[in-house]
Amino acid sequence: MKEYVVVDGYNVINGWPDLKKLAEENLEEARIELIDRMAEYRSFRGIKVIVVFDAHLVKGSMEKNDKIKGVEIVYTKEKQTADSYIEKLIPQLTVKKRVAVVTNDWTEQQMILGGGATRISVRELILDYQATKTNIHQKTEMMQQQRDSLWNRIDPKILEKLEKFRRRS
Repeated sequence: MKEYVVVDGYNVINGWPDLKKLAEENLEEARIELIDRMAEYRSFRGIKVIVVFDAHLVKGSMEKNDKIKGVEIVYTKEKQTADSYIEKLIPQLTVKKRVAVVTNDWTEQQMILGGGATRISVRELILDYQATKTNIHQKTEMMQQQRDSLWNRIDPKILEKLEKFRRRS
């Protein structure tokens, strides 16, 4: 069963302290950083991630879909909020798929639950993202230590021969 995480982009930016601070200085940089983090999260978790940014106050804006680092990005059309876009998206995704929506918006949370999806608060996402990243870091360090340990067990003369062989290839 495929698993989707749908992210209410600006809601998450405003709920993630360092992204909120970044957005106060440069909103575009905050969007890029959120997308980068969600690309990592997607990769760590093996899930599909959709980030929805609303452009409902942007005159003449058309819905725009993009894919960056494996993350689907949606900019809504004029007069459409991320909430209303997500509300329409949920029934399409919940057919044979597990769907979670990341938001702190209470009204949206009620709509999400009624549509068959689960909700994740921004705080829960932050904690899961950090825990997952820490876990990956620990596994990487452990693998590096095992690799280093292997090289320490090999006779230096054999290592020298292997290096010469590697350079010839």
